[in-house]
Amino acid sequence: MPARRVLDTDEHADLLRLVRQICTEELLPQVASAEAEETFPREVFRMLGKTGLLGLPYPEDVGGGGVPYEVYLQVLEEIGSVWASVGVGVSVHALSCFGLYTQGTEDQKQQWLPDMLAGDLLGAYCLSEAHAGSDPAAMRTTARRDGDDYVIDGAKAWTTHGGNADFYKVMARTGGEPGDARGISCFLVPADAAGLSSDPPERKMGLTASHTTTMRFDGVRIPAARRLGEEGDGLKIALAGLDSGRLGIAAVATGLAQGALDHALAYAQQRTAFGKRILDHQGLGFVLADMEAAVQTSRATTLHAARLRDAGLPFGREASIAKLVATDNAMKVTTDAVQVLGGAGYTRDYPVERFMREAKVMQIFEGTNQIQRLVIGRSLDTRSGGAGEISHV
Repeated sequence: MPARRVLDTDEHADLLRLVRQICTEELLPQVASAEAEETFPREVFRMLGKTGLLGLPYPEDVGGGGVPYEVYLQVLEEIGSVWASVGVGVSVHALSCFGLYTQGTEDQKQQWLPDMLAGDLLGAYCLSEAHAGSDPAAMRTTARRDGDDYVIDGAKAWTTHGGNADFYKVMARTGGEPGDARGISCFLVPADAAGLSSDPPERKMGLTASHTTTMRFDGVRIPAARRLGEEGDGLKIALAGLDSGRLGIAAVATGLAQGALDHALAYAQQRTAFGKRILDHQGLGFVLADMEAAVQTSRATTLHAARLRDAGLPFGREASIAKLVATDNAMKVTTDAVQVLGGAGYTRDYPVERFMREAKVMQIFEGTNQIQRLVIGRSLDTRSGGAGEISHV
């Protein structure tokens, strides 16, 4: 495999070699059948937890790997190049742990965070609702205080790992009316809570091994000790992690594009037409050159944002740029990979058609790419004295 990674130390290089080995030996043999049969790979996440890969971006003193975000994103890219459903799942799990790490009390963190980062407890993230996707402040799910408990009622749409997770990071309204961002609070809801159920998984065009469901809360009673932060902090907690989550999706999208390019290049090196390899025909050679440029652009943009994050600098604008660039590029690169393979690429004998189907949703979740353009545009306006920057939507 060509050298294409950016590393700081030999230790980080060893980590990526380990990840590449796991991807080749453990993930690759399973991916085609799991995606075809829409089987959720729970044991894969347990294995990744045992090897320490689920807690990489968190400090060692709470059970994490303590690696820079720049290195963690390269790990996600490696996974995404082989199995995008798992790459997205690792990113979603990390996002599900973020609120506890940043806003949880010491008792809360000691009680739950080690098992989360070890993969014993797989997380899901419940923010969107059917009528409130890009406008989370419009949510209607409520959490009513009842003595030492909260009682949650409502439904959360588009929940990755829904029905398979061990805990759900849930945003629910504790006050105010839909549209009031200050009336939302954040809770950790265990999967076995009475009244919590999931609809059947959505019938998606891609990422079919990653189950996405609507979660239903019918009088779900949880202790007040499972609230993260203060009442009214929920949307702030939810949105604070989205910049990091967008970088996770950008990294997976970059990996997906790299995997598509690898397959297209291998095919172009072997297939002949008119007496020579199709790679040697200028028309195909230019397509592959554009694919390589797109992948490298996605990687550079994503790692630039990660370096800002690692340095403790603002990175919201750059996270939106990375998510926009990497996912748009993934859509184009995977489409071009199908074109390189021609009729074979349109069949399920090769994985590139699956890659193309998987790339589409990456332009939609973690904030649609239209929302990313809105975020970027408004942030630019602040430079000329415009309205305040919106770094999370």
